[in-house]
Amino acid sequence: MSPRESTLTAAPVAALAAGPSRFTTLREPLLRAIVPVLLIVVWQLASSLGLVSEFVLPAPASVLAAYRELWQAGDLQDALKISLARAALGLLIGGGTGLLLGVAAGLSRPAERGFDTVLQMVRTIPFIALVPIFVVWFGIGEVSKIALIVGASISPMYLSTYHAIRGIDPKLLELGRTFHLSRGHQIRLIILPTALPGILVGVRYSAAIALLALVAAEQINASAGIGFILNNANQFQRTDIIIAGILVYAVLGIGVDALLRLVERKVLVWRGAHV
Repeated sequence: MSPRESTLTAAPVAALAAGPSRFTTLREPLLRAIVPVLLIVVWQLASSLGLVSEFVLPAPASVLAAYRELWQAGDLQDALKISLARAALGLLIGGGTGLLLGVAAGLSRPAERGFDTVLQMVRTIPFIALVPIFVVWFGIGEVSKIALIVGASISPMYLSTYHAIRGIDPKLLELGRTFHLSRGHQIRLIILPTALPGILVGVRYSAAIALLALVAAEQINASAGIGFILNNANQFQRTDIIIAGILVYAVLGIGVDALLRLVERKVLVWRGAHV
């Protein structure tokens, strides 16, 4: 077979080999979109046929019109910036604190005995139950809102980090001692890299909890943010804007989790297809 014939023969084979991978790449998001699209179609049909009152559940077209109204007025853009800033600051403080405490408890038995019981007790308290006492302690301003998000995001980060470190294979630590690695080198070369997947899961979990706490926090006399839009809409009985705001919270959760999953894949590239 001539080189030209070999090239022509190899081209279709290469195309066939590339085809399934592209199809597989597109198939996953398409499959994930089936149920949401069907729900929207059923929702629109129920509204169009008059099966559901427009006041109780506005049609998707009405909700889209509410988004357009908020966007053109600039309210939605401003609210997103403020709400994301609140959630990010609370997650940074709470998640960072939980990370440090988890590392300390995972590496040190005295540290674990010192504050593990307290954190386990805090974990069992629903963060929504902290709203009244936080209002008493911090008032109804920004501090109480951030404090609620901080309090909600500490425990998930702490637990994930603690269990990730304590779950390391003892044989790896024994290997480090065999090579006479110092404690610092064991932490840097063995413990933290091995625990990193579990820590990143904790980041995702804490981010999700922070967004849930954001919803509750913005009900504390909010003067800006998505919660402020929802409160105003409730006063004027704008169900379409209320549903639009709720969906914004949902989209934020999905978007943040997708972003963190992307970061996880980049950081844990050595895990390949398992991430």
